[in-house]
Amino acid sequence: MKRILFLAVMAILPFAMQAEVRLPSVLGSNMVLQRNTEVNLWGTADAGKTVTVETSWNGAKYKVKADSEGAWSLKVVTGEAGGPYTITFSDGKKTVLDNILLGEVWICGGQSNMEMPVCGFMNQPVENCAEFVMNAGQYPGIRMFTVARNSTSEPQTDCKGEWLCSTPASVSTFSATAYFFGLTLYKMLGVPVGLLTSNWGGSTIETWMSKEAVDAIEGIDHKLISEWKGEASEPGLLYNGMILPIKDYTAKGFIWYQGCSNRKNWFDYKELQKGLINLWRKDWGNDKMPFYITQLAPYRYEGDNLRSLPLVIEAQYQAAAELENVAVAATTDLGHPTCIHPAKKLQVGQRLAYLALARDYKVAGVPKACPTYKSMEKDGSTLILSFNNLSEPNHFNDPDSFVGFGPDTTLRMAGFEIAGEDGVFHPATVRMKWWQNKIMVSSEQVPEPVAVRYAFKNYCPEANVRTNYDLPLAPFRTDNWEIPAEEIGEIR
Repeated sequence: MKRILFLAVMAILPFAMQAEVRLPSVLGSNMVLQRNTEVNLWGTADAGKTVTVETSWNGAKYKVKADSEGAWSLKVVTGEAGGPYTITFSDGKKTVLDNILLGEVWICGGQSNMEMPVCGFMNQPVENCAEFVMNAGQYPGIRMFTVARNSTSEPQTDCKGEWLCSTPASVSTFSATAYFFGLTLYKMLGVPVGLLTSNWGGSTIETWMSKEAVDAIEGIDHKLISEWKGEASEPGLLYNGMILPIKDYTAKGFIWYQGCSNRKNWFDYKELQKGLINLWRKDWGNDKMPFYITQLAPYRYEGDNLRSLPLVIEAQYQAAAELENVAVAATTDLGHPTCIHPAKKLQVGQRLAYLALARDYKVAGVPKACPTYKSMEKDGSTLILSFNNLSEPNHFNDPDSFVGFGPDTTLRMAGFEIAGEDGVFHPATVRMKWWQNKIMVSSEQVPEPVAVRYAFKNYCPEANVRTNYDLPLAPFRTDNWEIPAEEIGEIR
C-alpha cells in the first residue's frame, strides 16, 4: 500500500512542481497595447523552459526559451485598434490575459499635479469632478495603470498596480491630468487609450532619473542635489522603483507635470529636464519619442511678485526648444494664489492632448501650441513684439490669433512690464497690432525701452492675453539679465 502511494505521489509531483509563466503586474487583463507596431512582452518561467505566446487578434503564435535565470522576452505584432482580445501564455500550463484592447498608449509622470485624482485632494477639488465620474462608463476604451509608490535604492523589475477600466467606481482615483488627456484622445481618435501613471507628490526631477544619468549632466550644481534630503528627492530612488518596472511597456509618448519642487535649483532645470527626456527615451528605445511638458501653473509661493516660478517655467520652454518632438502646454490662465493644485485639470489634459493630436496624429483643425515670444523690434519709445504659433498676417478667420479687438488697436491687455537700460521694470501700456498679431508695449516712465516681461512673476492674475482658441500666451522675458536674489525670494 505504501509503495502504491509513493508511486502515485511521484507521478503527480512533476505536475505539482511545474511552474506557470510569471508576468510583471503591468502586463495584465484590461491593458491597452500600442496598435500597429511590435510590442514587448516579458516575464519569467523555469530556466530553459519554452514559453508559447498566442495573440487572439491575429491568431499568431510565438515561442521563446527562458534563459538560465528564467527570464524571457519577445515582441509581438499588433494591428489596428480594437478588441477585446486575449493573450495566452504557456510553458505547459496556461495563463490567459483577457479584455485586452489595441490603441494608443502614453506614459504619464510627475509630482502632485499629475498625481491629483479626478476626485481631487482634500479641500482641493477638481472642477466638475462629479460629472466626469458619473460619465466614466461612457468611455470603456480608456484604461489606466497607476504605479504604486516605491522609493528604493535597488533597481526593480516589477511594481504593484493593475489595469483599471473607465467606470464610476475607478475613475475618481485616476490621475485627472492623465485621464483628461486620454479622454480627449479617445474622443478625437475614436480608439482605445491606455495610460500608465507614475507620480509622487513633492518629488524633484532628479529622483526620476538614474543617479548615473544625473551625474553625467555637465554644468549643474551636483553639490546642491546631494545635500537635499527626503526619499522623494534623492536621485534614482523613484526611477528605480517606479520607472524601471514599466520601461519595457511599448508606448507612443510621454506627458509630464513636474517642477515646483525644483525652484531651489531653477538654474539647473533646463539641463535636468533635457537629461530626463533623453534618459526615458533611451529606456523606451526611441530617441525621438514625443514628450509633452505641462507649464507650471501660477501660484503665490513666497510672494506674488517674486520670480522663482517663472524661472523654472523659462527653463521648461528652453528645454523644449532644444530637443526634437518636445513641446509645452501652457497654464498661464489656470493658476490660483493659494492652491498649488489648480482645479482646472480638464484644460491641462486637453492642452497636452492638442499637442499630441496636432503633432503626432496629424489631426487637422486642432489648436496649435500656445503662443510664445519670438522677436522684438523698436519703434521710437515703443517695443513691438512678435510671437510663434500664430496665424500669418491678414488671416482674419484663423483661430490661431490673439483675441480680436476694435480697429483703434486699443486693448486692455495686462501683465506686461517694460524697462530701459537701468533694468528697472514698470507696468506697461499695451496696444494690439491686431492685423499682424503683434503687441506694442510702452510706458511714459521708460522713454528708451530695451526689455519686456510678461507674466514673469509667481502669480500674475492680470496676465490675460489669449488666442481665439483660448490658449494663453506663455510667460516670457526678452532680457537675460541676472535676477536679484531679493526678487527670487527665499525658497522654502
